[in-house]
Amino acid sequence: MESTTRAPGSRATKSRLTDPRVALVALNAALLLALGVVTLAPAATAQQAQRPRGEYMVLGGQMTGSPSSAVHVIDTSNQEMVTLKWDQSRQAFEGIGYRNLRLDAQGQAGGGR
Repeated sequence: MESTTRAPGSRATKSRLTDPRVALVALNAALLLALGVVTLAPAATAQQAQRPRGEYMVLGGQMTGSPSSAVHVIDTSNQEMVTLKWDQSRQAFEGIGYRNLRLDAQGQAGGGR
């Protein structure tokens, strides 16, 4: 039988690629790099012209000439209104109208259905 002799104080070394500590350090470095790229990247230009967050008022009422009721949702921040009715057969709201109240207040045409 052949025996292998080692120098005193030396031990078998693991491959650097199979050492779990090296893999964890490499993974942490990659995650830190990805976080830095996401944090330091410039903002998209389309996101800078966002609409203001809406503040909503909801009014319910009976529709003229119909047994159905309507719900008017008014966005007071953006000055818009949507009218919805409940479709019982589909169990869903159906949009029946939209108005841009800002244009209506300015006396301009448009914003209708």
